[in-house]
Amino acid sequence: MSLADRIEGLRARIQRACEAAGRDPATIELLPVSKKQPVSLIREAASLGFTRFGENYVQEGADKAAALPGLSFVLLGPLQRNKARPAVQHFSELQSLDRPDLAGRLRRLAEELDVVRPVWIQVDLWDEATKLGGCTEAELPALIEALGGDPRLPLKGLMAIPPPENRAAFFELAALRERLQQDFGQRLRLSMGMSGDLEEALAAGADQIRIGTAFFGERAYPAR
Repeated sequence: MSLADRIEGLRARIQRACEAAGRDPATIELLPVSKKQPVSLIREAASLGFTRFGENYVQEGADKAAALPGLSFVLLGPLQRNKARPAVQHFSELQSLDRPDLAGRLRRLAEELDVVRPVWIQVDLWDEATKLGGCTEAELPALIEALGGDPRLPLKGLMAIPPPENRAAFFELAALRERLQQDFGQRLRLSMGMSGDLEEALAAGADQIRIGTAFFGERAYPAR
């Protein structure tokens, strides 16, 4: 199946899911996750109208950003302090914020490099942090306080990677978003849902879905 065919199929799935949930498909962002995909395929996706791509590894994403200067790359998932500088340099947006010390590090780097980098807080409500990163609901106030409303790191929303097959997790995240919006008086977006569960995520209120395999096809991992 061609890339264009896969994209058409995804858009049809999004359309059906939005119709079922009474939502407008135009309000949903489809973020292609290009981890382990070749630059040539990303270029093909760009020719079909996509300009933003998600990456999980700092070095891989930085290399692609250098090779494709007309596109934007979003860092997804855990970020180590020692990789914070290249992350701020090469990614247009960071969906990796999960602890106060990282917020402080990113604030200093954004000021030093004189850049604005929207951030999303990666949350974990299911004790998955040791594997996937994320902060608990109890840790959120301290993390938001550490951001300090810094205009160089505008808070855009919440990102999460729920445990597989836990469909209720999407509604738990939507409820968390509502509580935070009431507490902090700020509109927050939700990034959740992937190739196998985008329908459930959209039904619960996802604003952005992160799609890898269903968009690009199977990843080409190197032989061992």
